[in-house]
Amino acid sequence: MSKLACRIVNLRTRFYDVCEGSQLRRGHQKAAIFREIAGRTLFAAVGTGLDIRLFPPGQDILAIDINPEMLRRAQRRRQDYPGKLEFLLADAQGLPLADASFDTVVTSCTLCSVPDPVRALRQFHRVLKPGGRLLMFEHVRSRNLVLGLALDAMTLWTRIWGTEMNRDTLANVRRAGFHITRIDSIYLDIILAIRAQKPR
Repeated sequence: MSKLACRIVNLRTRFYDVCEGSQLRRGHQKAAIFREIAGRTLFAAVGTGLDIRLFPPGQDILAIDINPEMLRRAQRRRQDYPGKLEFLLADAQGLPLADASFDTVVTSCTLCSVPDPVRALRQFHRVLKPGGRLLMFEHVRSRNLVLGLALDAMTLWTRIWGTEMNRDTLANVRRAGFHITRIDSIYLDIILAIRAQKPR
């Protein structure tokens, strides 16, 4: 990793809570989709653990992140969770996990930051049991011409920080082999709650 890339990662880690904790992240609406967590669950990209407070109690969750500093900062929040919550340093694009070993996979504003989202989604598909569910809270490129172009323009800047604001996540989910069962609009058609399933 270059010196510039390291500096960007360090800055992102330092200001993660400020950026991710804003009201635009719709905490109560995240909590609604998190309530559907069931069985052994993989949570992809836990960051500093801001979402942990929204997890339903008593679950069995493995949370991953590619950034060791993020996981270090999330430890206190992990200890406060009233259930089984383990951390693993791992890349969503190459999960060191067994096939068909999870009942649920959850993402929360994750796929905008993964370099190859389809590769990550195929990994989620691989580790899910047949019939397993993918629960996603993601921002995507709007299908509205004006909003879509605005997100394209924003991405020219946000890409520097590793965030792509204009991805076609619904198409990527389907490309990875999932069947989308429900889509709820959280904010226009930019922030979506997506539910999908691995075919049996």
